[in-house]
Amino acid sequence: MSPRRRESDPGPTQAAALAETLRASILSGELGLDAPLREEHVAERYGASRHTVRAALQTLAAERLVTIEPYRGARVANLDNDAVEALQELRGALEAEAVRQLSATHGASWPDAVTRPVTEAIDRLALAEASGDWLATTRAHAEVHRLIVEAADSPRIAQAHRQLESEILLLLTHVRPDYPAGSLAREHTAYLAEIQRAGGEAVRAHLTHSADLIRAARYQAAADEP
Repeated sequence: MSPRRRESDPGPTQAAALAETLRASILSGELGLDAPLREEHVAERYGASRHTVRAALQTLAAERLVTIEPYRGARVANLDNDAVEALQELRGALEAEAVRQLSATHGASWPDAVTRPVTEAIDRLALAEASGDWLATTRAHAEVHRLIVEAADSPRIAQAHRQLESEILLLLTHVRPDYPAGSLAREHTAYLAEIQRAGGEAVRAHLTHSADLIRAARYQAAADEP
């Protein structure tokens, strides 16, 4: 007979549920960049044990949504420019490899079974843009890239890519690059055609353009601060 778990130990469901609640608060912008996440305050607010809080924060730290420092505790992550560059480079490597595998399998014209889900996601991106809801737009944007990667049917690449998605969403929750209304959907329609033609080169060009816009938006936001 296995020993009973102490009541103060977190069950996996409790920790996962709290992590999801905190994740939603972070990615919605309710919890701002660098916001402290003190264990005792989180435990009191959500009626959770300190052990459950600690496990949830470790989950979010693994996703790089939270940073945990000795003697300073946990806080919402805040990506600096070097981290943004590294993140885009890693995304580029994963997405380029997924596109390479798709092209190796299907050539320069991918079948409808591959492109249709991506096209439908681009349609949802267009609707999100039209609504003016930036949070919905960032999530729809992430879905387009996620579906392209998942179409390669490489579980390890897909898993690694999903682990980066929270960081990208965190960044774009607080930084809005200069995308004119409707431009993201048009850009990704062209991108879907371009990656079939040019492969990884098109992936890298696309992400370099995105990184440039993100940097420009960050610099502008810093310049606008009083």
